[in-house]
Amino acid sequence: MPDHPPAMTLFATVLAFVLALPGATPAEALTAREIMQRVDDRDDGDNSTMDMDMLLIDKRGKQRVRQLRSYGKDIGPDTVSLMFFRSPADVKDTGFLTYDYDEPARDDDQWLYLPALKKTKRIASSDKSGSFMGSDMSYADFSSISLELYDFELMKETEIGGHAVWQIEQTARSEAEMERTGYSRSVVWVRKDNFVVVRSLNWLRRGGKLKYVDIKKLEQIDGIWTATEIHATTRQGKQTLHKTVLRFLNVRFDQDLEADFFSIRRLEKGL
Repeated sequence: MPDHPPAMTLFATVLAFVLALPGATPAEALTAREIMQRVDDRDDGDNSTMDMDMLLIDKRGKQRVRQLRSYGKDIGPDTVSLMFFRSPADVKDTGFLTYDYDEPARDDDQWLYLPALKKTKRIASSDKSGSFMGSDMSYADFSSISLELYDFELMKETEIGGHAVWQIEQTARSEAEMERTGYSRSVVWVRKDNFVVVRSLNWLRRGGKLKYVDIKKLEQIDGIWTATEIHATTRQGKQTLHKTVLRFLNVRFDQDLEADFFSIRRLEKGL
């Protein structure tokens, strides 16, 4: 069972969007793999609860707003997360459960509960690259990647928002991992002062599309670097096809959450 937000995908967990600060001195010369290990090893908080607003914007500018409640917990080296849609009525009580395993050879487990059908659907590995509830996030974006399955290359050092960052290319070593994530390759930008991935650019394997993910707001909550606003945009050429804005509210850590809370039974019971 699992609970770290997708380190390399900016989601986790959502959930994963809680990022933290391991120490590194400016004089250190780190390889791309070492940098990504620091990202993966950071303290991302535990026993977390948060509210989330999800704004969906189509290519015509039409907007839909969804509200969610999310829970996360570390269980040993693994991570588990559970979220429920609270509104609007057409998605209310829909639930999503993720077991994010640390072991590279073990495929993460995910289930989606659909209250209208009173049915729990297990997300197959072949379906994880699909859109999550009409958003620009995929199911795979809600679990972290295993560093052992990727190659990393340090492209250059630059700045984002006045902060020094490393720009790193990451490429899956196998067709199976590319199929799972839906990405042929990705580029991530990691802040040097806190090892937070603040931007990613992902090449989708099909359709000639690109997915841009940017952390727009980052703050420290209980000493933990936390993304409180994330924008994900899908583009084809110069055209924006769709955009998702995530805002995280009432983020709290060290809450009273037991491991058995993260179960299919609870998923189907709802809030």
